[in-house]
Amino acid sequence: MKLDRYELKSDDQLTTFDFLSEGPRGKIEKLIQFSAVNQNNLFNLAFGDRNALTGDIDDSIVTDNGDSEKLLATVVAAVYAFCDRFPEAWIYATGSTAARTRLYRMGINKYFEIADEDFEIFGQTQNEWERYQKGKDYEAFVIQRKKT
Repeated sequence: MKLDRYELKSDDQLTTFDFLSEGPRGKIEKLIQFSAVNQNNLFNLAFGDRNALTGDIDDSIVTDNGDSEKLLATVVAAVYAFCDRFPEAWIYATGSTAARTRLYRMGINKYFEIADEDFEIFGQTQNEWERYQKGKDYEAFVIQRKKT
């Protein structure tokens, strides 16, 4: 996907990425982290502002910096980089609020045809997983890079 995005910096393992969001509220440091969970090859995707005191992700802040499309494109770029390093990985993602999950779903819907070429995409509704259907409400998502 060739969308306008921010320049990413990553750790050596390509599991943590950071970048600066730039907009009306200034420059805001963002973090993206992929963390292994208790299931084989499953990683949680976390995204949010870097907490200035702890250095950790704060996914409860509403920055409203006017760059949500560019933010999502930057997260997608991190997903591609992570999947290049870990081709067998499944990535689990959900918003910290229902509104954020809706924003992620809108992004998937907008670019579904492109994303579907490169990723297996599943959505969760009421604890059931199914192949992602455009326009349907989901509580969470899981994706894996398609084998080439």
